Amino acid sequence: MCPLNGFPLYSFLLISALTHIHVLGKNDRPIIGIITQEVSDDVFFQYGKTYIADSYVKFLESAGCRVVPIRLNLTEEEYVHLFHSINGVLLPGGAVNLLSSSFSRTAGIFYKLAIQANSDGVYFPVWGTCMGFQVLTALTSGENLLSCTSAENITLPLTLSDDISSSRMFRHAPMELLHAISRENITANFHHFGITPETFQANKKLSTFYRILSTNRDINGVEFISTIEARDYPIYGVQWHPEVNRFQWRSDFAYPHSVNAVWISQYIANFFVNEGNFKESYQPNTNNSVF
Repeated sequence: MCPLNGFPLYSFLLISALTHIHVLGKNDRPIIGIITQEVSDDVFFQYGKTYIADSYVKFLESAGCRVVPIRLNLTEEEYVHLFHSINGVLLPGGAVNLLSSSFSRTAGIFYKLAIQANSDGVYFPVWGTCMGFQVLTALTSGENLLSCTSAENITLPLTLSDDISSSRMFRHAPMELLHAISRENITANFHHFGITPETFQANKKLSTFYRILSTNRDINGVEFISTIEARDYPIYGVQWHPEVNRFQWRSDFAYPHSVNAVWISQYIANFFVNEGNFKESYQPNTNNSVF
């Protein structure tokens, strides 16, 4: 959380959200919503009950979009209205119950709305980072399928799958960048749980909905899935944290800041924001309501 002229960042974003919530029609400057998280540290309660880490905001804004918060515990009607006012949604990292938290409820509403919009022919992207990645797998499968994968505070290269060349996420990536992310420790990991390839393949809901773009191994050699994208929808998930490479700094944390670490962070930001750059407003098919 980063104060802005005496105001917490999420308060500033809330003001921005209320200012721009009625944006509809043609739009060449995407607006991406970030789902907020509940404050858990006592020291931050003086600023409010929910927050957005500023690294996610900077990450998206660096690719040329505007950002608004998606607050928790709104009504479904309010979420539907907000959905029709934005061009994409990001589910950040953190720690919540994947099935019963306010965060997962909110994420589930936007996930269903995105499925409906894309099925109606309107491109609406969804991104999940770390916990957001895990929430996406729970929303798709209806289960918490996490296993212990100890990869806390380490950087790793990605073991890329054969689907990279045909993926939306990486098919236009320069070969030099693919070479770097597959050989250099430039993806930051801060998690104790993950999805193993065995669990993924055994669950038909997951394996038919997503394809694996990369895997990694934790400190004990356990393999986990690190990058996925949906086969038929613009829905993406990474177990690693691309936003920290440029916007977080602590000497005791594994935040990579090499030239190639910065490159992959900017590439991912550009990719997702460009995914949200559709031009026409969305009028839902009321005969196919998700609620």
